[in-house]
Amino acid sequence: MKLIGSLSSPYVRKTRIVLSEKKIEFDLVLDTPWAKDNVISLHNPLGKVPALVLDDESSLYDSRVIAEYLDTVTPNNRLIPASGRERITVKRWEALGDGLLDAAVAALVESRRKPGEKSPAWITRQQGKIAAALRVMSGDLGEQPWCHGGSFSLADIAVGCALGYLDFRFPDIDWRSEHGNLAALQEKLMLRTSFAETVPQD
Repeated sequence: MKLIGSLSSPYVRKTRIVLSEKKIEFDLVLDTPWAKDNVISLHNPLGKVPALVLDDESSLYDSRVIAEYLDTVTPNNRLIPASGRERITVKRWEALGDGLLDAAVAALVESRRKPGEKSPAWITRQQGKIAAALRVMSGDLGEQPWCHGGSFSLADIAVGCALGYLDFRFPDIDWRSEHGNLAALQEKLMLRTSFAETVPQD
């Protein structure tokens, strides 16, 4: 299978981490939606990364869909509980991590617009979402070793990618000082090969 995406996208990173944790071999095809001759649009009509091209040339897109599919490909290292409240709790964590990313990406794109075109109010609104997401993440994590239960899961991947993206694009947000438990979790995650080898870069 082939994963199409960029090295800077946190959604691509989430997918790469899932592939690594599941020990699934794949080819990484670097591409960006912003390039005029991009290939991602051939596999995702929305023109967004990542897209996973399967061996039969069919494609999956949206990191949440891809992550769920990959967790079923092999039985090892399950990242999403099979059913019930545990499953929905992990998916809720994923939605929170992805939601923080959505706000961060929206703020970044808006900040890069030409003077006179950008909306400071819109950026402030997104920053408020980021701050709110961090507070809920920290409160829900509490003193637990992992986001859900006593083991590593997709919840930790989603949160770790969100925190890593803040470090990458918003170094002025000092989330570690206010949320020490999230800082400890991120430090632990960065000891994993899957995280260390996928640090975002331009």
